[in-house]
Amino acid sequence: MSEISIKLAAGTNVGLVRKNNEDNFVVNRDLCQSEWIIPQSIEPISLGRYGSILVVADGMGGTNAGEVASAIAIETVQNAFTPENLGDIVTQEGIVTSEEAVEEFLSRTVKTADLNIVNASKEDSSTQGMGTTIVIAWILNDKAYISWCGDSRCYVFNGNSGFCRLSKDHSYVQDLVDQGKLDPENAFDHPYSNIITRCLGDPTNRSNPDFRSYNLKDGDTLLLCSDGLCGLCHDEEIMQIIEENQDDLMTCKDRLIEAALEAGGYDNITIVLCHIMLQDTEPKVKLNNTVFSKPNHHKIRKILLLLLVLALAAGFYLYRNPQQYAKWKTILYQADTVLVTETDTTNTTLTD
Repeated sequence: MSEISIKLAAGTNVGLVRKNNEDNFVVNRDLCQSEWIIPQSIEPISLGRYGSILVVADGMGGTNAGEVASAIAIETVQNAFTPENLGDIVTQEGIVTSEEAVEEFLSRTVKTADLNIVNASKEDSSTQGMGTTIVIAWILNDKAYISWCGDSRCYVFNGNSGFCRLSKDHSYVQDLVDQGKLDPENAFDHPYSNIITRCLGDPTNRSNPDFRSYNLKDGDTLLLCSDGLCGLCHDEEIMQIIEENQDDLMTCKDRLIEAALEAGGYDNITIVLCHIMLQDTEPKVKLNNTVFSKPNHHKIRKILLLLLVLALAAGFYLYRNPQQYAKWKTILYQADTVLVTETDTTNTTLTD
């Protein structure tokens, strides 16, 4: 077992062109409590029973209240992720009942946000046409459960395993790539890269979020962002900034925003970062000032069982192949034979 600690940093920037910020984000470091705030301390935070959650929503609609849609999505997530609701998914011991239960809960939360946005748009004609993307990362035990709808992204960086995208855009350009009609390296500069195929708030097309789980590793840094970052900065540049600043998440967040601004800042920029630290909690025993891991009896039993199976298999093989058995027996006996050198008796005198 491993004890998990995290460090968090998050922020948003209106950019250099837009007059208002339609992005929204939220973080809860400990879902056992309703503290939806960004921790100001840089000290590690121990992961609680219900874990932590990170959310980014990128509103759409411009003058038609994109910021309202993203705010409704964030509020819906906050209302869903309460200790009362999570008790059915996570046991008292902090064990997830099933990955399917997690997926169903996240999907239901996103679909509820979609419905709330559609209903709000119906009630206020000034907000018709509003919508939002969303990406959620629920860090629970040794996994990150990720759900998303739209083109806001989730990445992970690790110094040993590199940089990869954990989400997959719901976009026109991504569909072209999937169909083999566009090379991935040409997707970034495609003129229709801003067209998305799924979102929250479209009354003619109910939301259909995707889901995946990811096994956390020590040293992982998760990044959630709106396309104000990933639409202006190539993945290689984002990776380099994280690699150079992963020990200082606040600086890392600032550098990522600066990179997007330097690339033109055409959109709102929102970033959430989470650094993972795993500490082995295997019981230790001390002998003569030397520390050893306490034996894992479950693993020992598995090894003994494997050896027994191998021994039985070898015995059955020899039983079915007596000639091979005789050959092995001869080899074993030869190994145990003592070689005796003949004694020189030419000068030996016999006496009565």
